[in-house]
Amino acid sequence: MLRGKPRTLREALTTKRFLVSGWPWRAYGHLLGTPVVALLVLVPLAVPAAPWLLTAAGLQRPAPMSWTWVLVLALVGGLLLAATLPWLAAPVARVERRRLRLVDDRPLDPPRGPIQYTDPATWRAVAYLVLLVTVGALLTAATGGLLLFLVLLVGSPFLVDGTSQVSLGFTTVATPEAALPYAVAAGVALLLSPYPVALLASAHGAVARALLRDNGELRAELVEVARSRARLVDLFEAERRRVERDLHDGAQQRLVGLTLRLGMAKMDLEPDSPAHAEVTAAHDEAKNLMTVLRELVRGIHPRVLTDRGLPAALGELADRAPIPVSVRADIPDRLPAAIEAIGYFVVAEALANVAKHSRADTATVSAFRQAGTLVLEIGDDGVGGADPLRGTGLTGLADRAAVVGGRMLLSSPPGGPTVVRVELPCH
Repeated sequence: MLRGKPRTLREALTTKRFLVSGWPWRAYGHLLGTPVVALLVLVPLAVPAAPWLLTAAGLQRPAPMSWTWVLVLALVGGLLLAATLPWLAAPVARVERRRLRLVDDRPLDPPRGPIQYTDPATWRAVAYLVLLVTVGALLTAATGGLLLFLVLLVGSPFLVDGTSQVSLGFTTVATPEAALPYAVAAGVALLLSPYPVALLASAHGAVARALLRDNGELRAELVEVARSRARLVDLFEAERRRVERDLHDGAQQRLVGLTLRLGMAKMDLEPDSPAHAEVTAAHDEAKNLMTVLRELVRGIHPRVLTDRGLPAALGELADRAPIPVSVRADIPDRLPAAIEAIGYFVVAEALANVAKHSRADTATVSAFRQAGTLVLEIGDDGVGGADPLRGTGLTGLADRAAVVGGRMLLSSPPGGPTVVRVELPCH
């Protein structure tokens, strides 16, 4: 359920008070204005379209014009329309942006600068103009005609006098009593007509917003989204490092101290005493907990990645893998911290997938820079047939890469081998 005042006709349709609000009248106003605008556009549009009109008229004559003239006139008409439509579409777009406020209260900034034939916004406005005078005009004219027909049906009991039959289009009536059921049905249809009219006007408004929107505004929004995503990645990476540092320098060091104290206390007790058994169990549990905490810290952000960079961290991953993994890393310089972290966890997750699903005997990891991009390739000699749709963790790899504008490529034919290639931009 929508909360607050609706800003668009589509939002208003979901409210309970739609029929008693001003939105139905705004939808009717938008509907009635569309054929008027289309008709006003067709008048100046007839001038550059004159060669096409002459061609159509010539083909209807008893002695049709030659195909040479047809092609010449069609080409001239196309060139004239291509040259003039952008200039005709610009004022129509200004009118339509104002008319859009009837169905959408959200602001829509116009394109900045003069008309340019190379600007995509110009040709989007031309596409909207063509849709307006064709699809838009036909749909609204048909809808308006249907509404007018319903109004005539409502008044049909007053149009018959009982002496002659009156045609209602699909039937004939001769008395007011015979016309009354049709009038009641038409009245109900008129009461509910704001809903289909609003849907049509809302769809028209959505097309207008999509085609008449300022391209620069959209580019600015995309740039801001990219910058915001980069800031979030940096903040997330900084938070991972802080958590890792707090655990390593705080909880882990205190646990090491506790383990040493328990070991020393165990040495001071008699081996056969009940206290010795309890302290020994506590000492072993503390050592196990220290191992678990060490793995947890490494999983959050490995210290070797911070101190020595991605090549050394990949080597450590290979040493801990359950199958033999060969690593070839050609990265002479340090990369941005966020890229190193994402690259590390991509390889870690890919090797985990190899161990779980591939039934491979060996795996390989390659890391190198290529034209400002970090390229990671993880291969194995397993059974192949990896499919991201089966939930094998490949979707997570693609999502990690997409966070920084990267991508993942997969080659995994049945029978193997499987190669996962991840490309991460380093800028």
